[in-house]
Amino acid sequence: MKKIIYALILPLVVVSGLVFANREIKNETSKKSIPKPLSAAERKAALKKWEASPDGIMYKKWEASPAGKKVHAGAAKIRKSIRDYTNMEGVVTSLSLPPGSRLGFGVMVRINGDDYILAFGPEKSGKNILNFNNEFEQLHSLKVNDKIIIRSHSVSYAPKYSIPIVAGDYVERDSKIIYKRVPRKGGC
Repeated sequence: MKKIIYALILPLVVVSGLVFANREIKNETSKKSIPKPLSAAERKAALKKWEASPDGIMYKKWEASPAGKKVHAGAAKIRKSIRDYTNMEGVVTSLSLPPGSRLGFGVMVRINGDDYILAFGPEKSGKNILNFNNEFEQLHSLKVNDKIIIRSHSVSYAPKYSIPIVAGDYVERDSKIIYKRVPRKGGC
């Protein structure tokens, strides 16, 4: 009888030791992989270095051009609504993004008389494991001239696009939510 008990306890001890050792290894690797944030001086030096690069010079030229100033002015118009995450009324002007865009799924909207790209990100094809259709399904029902309510946490711009890019976080049509971005798991 004692031999059977020892035979059962010994594998249990070995397995628990391996699990504990594996946990220690994972903890060590996660501690090592956290990068140290840059100091203000390091960030400033990195920015200066980028501004001196060909991409940085091209960006600065675009920023000073009439097209760049127009994009920055459009972004500034909605910055308060973005910062406060308040409703912005928009009208869908196009169901497709500019040719050659790499923003994923999105539509063109007019907010307060200015045009914006309302981008939602890459579209996942098919159905997921739980048999739900992709998250943009209701957005595909939008039509040109639909009035929508938009909320967003960010507006961005790039020399490739002649209008600001608004991240689509929340869209409502006829007082019904048709899209709400799901927060990422385990993070901000």
